[in-house]
Amino acid sequence: MDLDPAALTISSALARIRAGEISAASLTSACRAQIERLDPAINAYICVAGDGVRGAGPAAGALPVPVAVKDLINVAGLPTTAGAPKFFGDRPAEADAFVIEKLRLAGAFILGKTNTHEIALGVTGVNPHFGPVRNPHNLERITGGSSSGSAAAVAAGMAFAALGTDTGGSIRIPASLCGVVGLKPTRGRVSTRGVLPLSWNLDHVGPLTRSVRDAALMLQVLAGYDPLDPASADVPVEDYLIHLEDGVEGWRMAVAAGEYVEAADPEVLAAVGEAVRVFKDNGAQIEKADLPWLSDLAHANARMTQADAAAFHRERLEAHPDWFGEDVRHRLEKGAAATSTEYALARREQAEGRRRFDVFFRKYDALLLPTTPIPAPPIEGTEAIQAARQLTRFTAPFNLTGLPALSVPCGFTQDGLPIGLQIVSRLWAEALVLQAGHAFEQAVELDFRPAFS
Repeated sequence: MDLDPAALTISSALARIRAGEISAASLTSACRAQIERLDPAINAYICVAGDGVRGAGPAAGALPVPVAVKDLINVAGLPTTAGAPKFFGDRPAEADAFVIEKLRLAGAFILGKTNTHEIALGVTGVNPHFGPVRNPHNLERITGGSSSGSAAAVAAGMAFAALGTDTGGSIRIPASLCGVVGLKPTRGRVSTRGVLPLSWNLDHVGPLTRSVRDAALMLQVLAGYDPLDPASADVPVEDYLIHLEDGVEGWRMAVAAGEYVEAADPEVLAAVGEAVRVFKDNGAQIEKADLPWLSDLAHANARMTQADAAAFHRERLEAHPDWFGEDVRHRLEKGAAATSTEYALARREQAEGRRRFDVFFRKYDALLLPTTPIPAPPIEGTEAIQAARQLTRFTAPFNLTGLPALSVPCGFTQDGLPIGLQIVSRLWAEALVLQAGHAFEQAVELDFRPAFS
């Protein structure tokens, strides 16, 4: 039976497996065929795995579906290049990252490793070593990053889900620009052990999927305490599906307002405004909230990211600065030049931001704002550092504060480019952002399959 993987979600595929209509192996075959057909143009994958990378669990496990993995995350038997092959080469990883162990136990198939902005320090997905990842909605546009290939693979049906990492928006930005769902869990909810660091203080791991329900299914597998990860939190994991259908009636939701947010592209603001009306029509109480301090949080996140990255890559930067792409080298050098005072002030901003949001979410169930201020810019002529300043504007504050944040597709520009809505809530409230995202998704039922799939 011919399968169109771009037309299926994890949830619908699992239902068909249970009904005996398809097999788990047929899903993997369909994705591999899709990769062979589309990836020469999209460039989402750095390497595609052989048959030996199937999950260790039974095909009847919780998640017997094909999953792609950002090439920052160790998969035993596959190399981890971090998008920087001159430094990290092609030697296969000896052990799985914690999240890969969990996926294997759930019966997932690991399809391969996806292209990323070099060392994850950028948000365009234009990699000088492996080439740019192209947006399936328009091959001349960027995907966003740094989980570039993961978002493109999911959007084009070359994977049912993918793992990404997020330090300043690197799951949510490509999710927004490629028209898929991207979830950054609370900091510490999902282990980062076995993931090449960008920032020890800000890194998150999370899923990219084609539906909010699929994101909940993925988080159910990925979440959990890892005693070998110093950033992992020993906090009970909820059932992320039990209240998914409960809607938002009676919720109190804030919409970010003020100059910092309203400087976004008018088409983005219009689409988010329509999304806000959907929540209001579904029983939520909506209030505007001016949050001018988001700007301070975003800047502090950038300072910490660059300084932490410079610390982790200091020997590589000293030995072979010319092996880095120009935009990444510039950011590393800027991080290396940061003073201890500047870093201390960023950490102070982090503490203040966490406190402000702690108070804020005593009043509100969720915060709504755009995921990115602009739709996907062109690949040619896109200046990576300037794009990063724009694209991380609304995502970076929630890395600094560690809050759970979900990007859900909410519309298109006149040129057919996807627009993302970001839903944020208090610490450990992934269930709430998923519930809100699912309510919106069910109310609008938009089709975000790209033509190039």
